Amino acid sequence: MKPSIKQLRAFVAVAQSSNLAEASERIHLSQPAISIALRKLEEAVGGALFSRTTRQLSLTPEGEAFLPVAVRLLHDWSEAFDDLEERFSKQRGKVTVAALPTLAAGLLPGIITSFHARYPRINLSLHDVLAEQVSQLVREGRADLGLSVAPHDTEELAFEPVLVDRYVAVCPSGHPLLEQPSVRWAQLAGHPFIGINRLSSSRQDIDRIMTEVGAPLDILCDASQIATVGRMVAAGLGISVLPRLSFRQIATDGIDYRPLTAPDVSRPLGLVMRHRHPLSAAAAALRELIREYAVATRD
Repeated sequence: MKPSIKQLRAFVAVAQSSNLAEASERIHLSQPAISIALRKLEEAVGGALFSRTTRQLSLTPEGEAFLPVAVRLLHDWSEAFDDLEERFSKQRGKVTVAALPTLAAGLLPGIITSFHARYPRINLSLHDVLAEQVSQLVREGRADLGLSVAPHDTEELAFEPVLVDRYVAVCPSGHPLLEQPSVRWAQLAGHPFIGINRLSSSRQDIDRIMTEVGAPLDILCDASQIATVGRMVAAGLGISVLPRLSFRQIATDGIDYRPLTAPDVSRPLGLVMRHRHPLSAAAAALRELIREYAVATRD
């Protein structure tokens, strides 16, 4: 038989008290129950922990050696359950999110602000990376949640759409394409073009669509960061195509956008999670807030 927490509490209470009556009041257990708990503990460990006289109990050398260990075990037990309770009540914890740069800059700031206001003791960590890296971080458990396009790996990863983005033509002020309410994809051909990272999911969509409409881009240069693309367009070096959500990152004087049509391409974005791996209470709370925010954005 293994010693129980009840037996450890009885042992520590008696060892730290002057008599059974005081120990009984301390742990709210009757004196006979304490005596039974001590006897069972001694049976479990194979020897006497107390030297008994008609008037008092005193620790044996083995009992004295075991007392600090028992105190530490009780403290660790209590601390472990306090920690678990705080995690379930979302008073503490950590959530790691991997998100596309578009969503990290265009969607998450408002969500993180609200989340921190609700759960100020939960630590948030954010990785703004490309779609394949989002999938990898979630798959390997290094991120609790991903915010991205639908992953290719559907065996290990689940995808829950939460919002739909669309592509827009981004142009410097005064550009002739801005005279139209919308721009056809084929109209992008023939204008100097500032491309976004060739490994990004957005760039892969853009190249595929331009191939489908049979209109090759006149690429002046490629940039890794959306902010860099925006500055180059604002400087009049060329036009670009970006997800509409990302325009929030680069909106400034000297730059504007128009919706792209023919074809009208939607871009579902959502939560990436691991199959068969339940979320922590903190991560589940963030997921619910993202869902709420997405619904409010659609409305």
